[in-house]
Amino acid sequence: MTPTETTPGDAPVRRGRALRKVLRVAFLLLALGFGAWAVVSQWDAVRAGFARLSWPMVAASLAAVVAALLGGMLTWRSLLADLGSPLPLRPAAKVFFVGQLGKYIPGALWPVIAQMEMGRDLGVPRSRSAAAFFLTMPIQLASGLLVTLVTLGWDRYGWVLLLIPVLLVLLEPKVINALIGFGLRKLRRPPLERPLSRRGMLTALAWALAGWAAYGLHLYLIAPAADPIFCVGAFALSWCLGIMTFVAPAGAGVREVAMVAVLVPVLDRGSAIAVALVSRIVIVLGDVLCAGAAGLAARHRRV
Repeated sequence: MTPTETTPGDAPVRRGRALRKVLRVAFLLLALGFGAWAVVSQWDAVRAGFARLSWPMVAASLAAVVAALLGGMLTWRSLLADLGSPLPLRPAAKVFFVGQLGKYIPGALWPVIAQMEMGRDLGVPRSRSAAAFFLTMPIQLASGLLVTLVTLGWDRYGWVLLLIPVLLVLLEPKVINALIGFGLRKLRRPPLERPLSRRGMLTALAWALAGWAAYGLHLYLIAPAADPIFCVGAFALSWCLGIMTFVAPAGAGVREVAMVAVLVPVLDRGSAIAVALVSRIVIVLGDVLCAGAAGLAARHRRV
């Protein structure tokens, strides 16, 4: 069969992909539309909320975001090392941070594709890069939900308990290794040379928890009226809810709605909206700053 020929089964696959793309775009536009309406309808209160922010606190919040993003990178790096591909800090930072910019493109696979290709240049097998990427997500999700439960209380967020047992099972190295092996066999790829160990998993969890603490500090610096411990849980919950909606790039819209809902009991609605918007802007700046710095550092090292 020539490259231009198609099989009868190709048409449904193309239609399914097109439908998923349309749904993602429609969801994103709907979320942005409701977000814009919320800002406009509360504009006086939102403007007052922005007025209460100070540039030094926003700058300090950006520094806290950079620390949180470093925690995420070290989570991924520890998993990759445990799977058999330890990378020096600078190359690892470049692969992770530059690849992470792909999360702003509609579609969930751009970051892992970028990390697989850049990792291959450093001698990391594609299957190992993919395994580390997909393992990072449940670790951050499970630790984020656990942080939510501990910091925000059992009474209002006890429903999180329904999700944690499932995630804890998925964090068991024996279960993970079996799932990875099954996936690689289905893809007709060779198995991983080294299975994930419990020590590697615990190291990754420790870095993930450090990242949540830094994210909480970032939120507290732009919402000082809230309790710092509460801010850790508020950000963790909003991040988890945003990331579970795979149709939105980087949880766009969903994270902000969830953050406003969590913050309203301690802030007025206008201030909560302003904090959520500033949080999104600061995190985007943090992603760009980390990617740029990591790329420059790696290039300087080669020179």
